[in-house]
Amino acid sequence: MFENLSDRLSRAGAALRGRGRISEDNIRDALRQVRMALLEADVALPVVKDFIERVRGRALGVEVSRSLTPGQAFIKIMHDELVAVMGATSESLDLRAQPPAVVLLAGLQGAGKTTTAAKLARRLRERDGRKVMLASADVYRPAAILQLQRLASEVGAQFFASQAREDPVEIAQRAVAAAKRGLQDVLIIDTAGRLHVDEAMMEEARRIQAAVSPVETLFVVDSMAGQDAVNAARAFGTALKLTGVILTKTDGDARGGVALSVRQVTGTPIKFLGAGEKTDALEAFHPDRLASRILGMGDVLSLVEEVQDKVDRKDAEKLARKLAKGKGFSLEDLRDQIRQMEQMGGLAGLMDKLPGGGPAAAVDPRVPEREMRRQAAVIDSMTRRERRFPKLIDGSRKRRIASGAGVQVQDVNRLLKQYTQMQKMMKQVSKGGMAKMMKRMQGRLPPGMR
Repeated sequence: MFENLSDRLSRAGAALRGRGRISEDNIRDALRQVRMALLEADVALPVVKDFIERVRGRALGVEVSRSLTPGQAFIKIMHDELVAVMGATSESLDLRAQPPAVVLLAGLQGAGKTTTAAKLARRLRERDGRKVMLASADVYRPAAILQLQRLASEVGAQFFASQAREDPVEIAQRAVAAAKRGLQDVLIIDTAGRLHVDEAMMEEARRIQAAVSPVETLFVVDSMAGQDAVNAARAFGTALKLTGVILTKTDGDARGGVALSVRQVTGTPIKFLGAGEKTDALEAFHPDRLASRILGMGDVLSLVEEVQDKVDRKDAEKLARKLAKGKGFSLEDLRDQIRQMEQMGGLAGLMDKLPGGGPAAAVDPRVPEREMRRQAAVIDSMTRRERRFPKLIDGSRKRRIASGAGVQVQDVNRLLKQYTQMQKMMKQVSKGGMAKMMKRMQGRLPPGMR
């Protein structure tokens, strides 16, 4: 999401390397690069002006520690100011209310409100143990009601049925009554959107908000929409009493300016980041972590949390015990590792959270991801016996496996060769060879990880 911005900001800090101190002269070019980077990322102009002045003021002050170089000090100042722009602290949903706590989602059509409603329901159910009901007040797009009904079933939430001919306000009121009868903890209401801001949409959203008195009114915004998203945020922030923002499609080819603008434009905090269509792809927003990702420092804390949530601990412990006993690393083990990687957003999601994994990464992560999916398909095309005893796979079996996976025989050969290499490496690990491996890799690791 922030590749171009990260690259430009990193270069601005690098421009100060070799300088003895930060001065008005040598910071001028760096700030010019920062200004251009923010504008190209579609950050709102007032936000850019304020950010530049704050960075200049701090950089020319007495904040440069003797333990830091001017370049490092400048990056630290930018990190602190990015955090301040995005909200300083992370804020969660405030659901302290007589059940059901009503959460209202508003935003333009195509921002991902319906999918976000399901993601939020799943998060509340699985993480907080809440009973959740979903309701759609989008009577202008009948497919939205059917979509939300399907998603509610997928995430294990109750669904309040509505019809396209009904009044949206009445739907919302009846949904609240149904949630009370059903002893639901939370009711999430998905409202209608338009392709652009208009008064009719705003008036309808105001009427629904007044009718159900939600504890949370969340503005759902497409992070790829650029200045249009900023303008929409300003309009919704004026028309409704917003309590938070959810940024969607953060895994896309976005410039990232919305994340830096929407807090100041709406006056409300960003609470969640959504990525992709999967219903588990919603993460809490942490300004300090996102600032680190923007500056190429990675987000290891979020990565650790993601591993804890999505990696099956029992399976991991089982594999560790298997390797410790010197038992072989099977093709089934390889397939399981590929699937776990996909659950965590693939290689791109992993690299985005590693220090230097954004703009500094020399490898396009999409290429390895396609290869990983192809490998998983090849393994799935094998019989269970072939997965456990790969030496059985002769020429005719390879042709059958390749045909079943929709690949070429050479793809099967490549997988088996890579698997053999991995198996040898795992045997070294099980025999205490990890220290030797780390020693050999020492020169390849980035500074700070050696």
